[in-house]
Amino acid sequence: MIGLALIPLGGSKDSQAASQPYVRSTTPTLFFHGWGSSARAEEQMTNYARRHGVTKTIVQTDVSAAGKVTWHGTIKAGAINPIIEVNLQNNKSVTGREADLAGAYAKSSNYVKAVVTAMQKRYGFTTMNLVGHSMGNLQIAYYLATNANDPHLPRLVHQVSIAGHYNGLVGEADTEQINLLGPHHRPQHFLPEYQGLLGLRHRFPTSAQVLNIYGNLNNGTRSDGDVPVNSARSYQYLVSGRAQSYHELKITGR
Repeated sequence: MIGLALIPLGGSKDSQAASQPYVRSTTPTLFFHGWGSSARAEEQMTNYARRHGVTKTIVQTDVSAAGKVTWHGTIKAGAINPIIEVNLQNNKSVTGREADLAGAYAKSSNYVKAVVTAMQKRYGFTTMNLVGHSMGNLQIAYYLATNANDPHLPRLVHQVSIAGHYNGLVGEADTEQINLLGPHHRPQHFLPEYQGLLGLRHRFPTSAQVLNIYGNLNNGTRSDGDVPVNSARSYQYLVSGRAQSYHELKITGR
């Protein structure tokens, strides 16, 4: 899936996805970093992709707190698997202490839309891949919940979620104890940020393929240290009924 199975994520991989070849495409892939982070955190993955021939084109966008997008680098016409590293200046836009947590994530997802529309205006792309880490996944998911079926915006082809805390973080409202029910991993309890994403069950783009990557330290916490396994895997309940395909990749160990 868009060459990301080639990218090192640490630990051991519990999936055949790691050996699949990448696709040569002109569709851009946008990387969104996590809370308190920056585009620098994306560089290990994107540079690995370049070294292994997945792409020769990596550019960066800097997004101001007001949503103004500044470009660094140029994507040439016909570039194969171009990558856009997104750097959010307001990298702590959601604190987790908001009275309306779903509303805070929805507002924060405007940064995703700002980059997508700027990319569309600058390059005319009609399709895209989205990759998120940590909070970047929530921003992407809330963007999709609102904009996924807008015919005037680029169509999602692939989504890769890395350590998505869709139904809470370690230490948040006993989220580690929230079990998943049934084959589609419906959480037995919805935290506010998850409740706000339930619309994806009816709006997620049917043409998109999803790869959900999560970690387990195998130390009894059933988490990667920050994100409970069940929180990350709960994304299946939101999207698998509509996505063209849904796959998971478990990373174990440190």
